[in-house]
Amino acid sequence: HEPTIVWEGESPLVQLASNRQSTAQFVIKRAVDIVGASVGLVLTAPLMALVALGIKLESRGPVLFRHWRVGKNGRGFDCLKFRTMREDAEQVLAGDPELRRLYRENHYKLPDDIDPRVTPFGRLLRRTSLDELPQLWNVLIGEMSLVGPRPVVEEELEHYRGSERLLLSVRPGMTGAW
Repeated sequence: HEPTIVWEGESPLVQLASNRQSTAQFVIKRAVDIVGASVGLVLTAPLMALVALGIKLESRGPVLFRHWRVGKNGRGFDCLKFRTMREDAEQVLAGDPELRRLYRENHYKLPDDIDPRVTPFGRLLRRTSLDELPQLWNVLIGEMSLVGPRPVVEEELEHYRGSERLLLSVRPGMTGAW
């Protein structure tokens, strides 16, 4: 089966290939996810406690940010991350049409250096990808995989132009060829 390439203007956005796993491959991948996430949570627990403390010391609000994403078979889930933005980040984005336009044009992400919502400690967490560590919980409970396509927000699906079903045929991953 030929892979599907989704284009954004003149540039390829993503390449999707059919997921044809045998039952054994599926079981092995899920077992690796469970063991890997469990070990990862145990080994990174002290680091995650320090990150949580740093977030609490820097700004008000919750330590974790829950962002609604679309997962396998179109099921939505709260993708967990350490909070790297101001507590009112969603309101800032919604209230600034220019910022919202840049956000959409940049594939639903703003560069940290121009994003007024990101805190200084949050910039460090993003640069080191430490903000992604809570997703180990998403992997453990089966919403995500250690390796897979990037978890997308619902409005991003329009960019996949008919290939949404293929993208949503697997669990999104913490890591992958993004």
